[in-house]
Amino acid sequence: MTVPPEPEDRGTLTISPSVVRKIAQHAADRVDGTTRAERRIAGLGLGTHGASAKVGGEGNDVDPVLDVALHYPAPVRRIVGDLRARVTEEVERITSYQVRDISVTVSALLPDIAPRVR
Repeated sequence: MTVPPEPEDRGTLTISPSVVRKIAQHAADRVDGTTRAERRIAGLGLGTHGASAKVGGEGNDVDPVLDVALHYPAPVRRIVGDLRARVTEEVERITSYQVRDISVTVSALLPDIAPRVR
């Protein structure tokens, strides 16, 4: 019976930046205070979207860039701090990649809108 090679000698694992991006978006959307924004093109409503992300970096070091909408009124600095912590924790836990820096743009502050019909 042959002994299998040691785990570190079995090959490589590369995680696509698109996977890291999706993890970052999902983690950002789960932070209290973030919200979904309406997507509009040429004045037409096309549904809603949560956080969007781009991921840069090299090797096992990643630098997510996030764009999020927050509830209004909101403690922006606290929510962004929570968001950075959550995204870092999730990306590092799931991928074992090191998050070096997270840039966050708050692109909207949206109030809760009551439904028109009750």
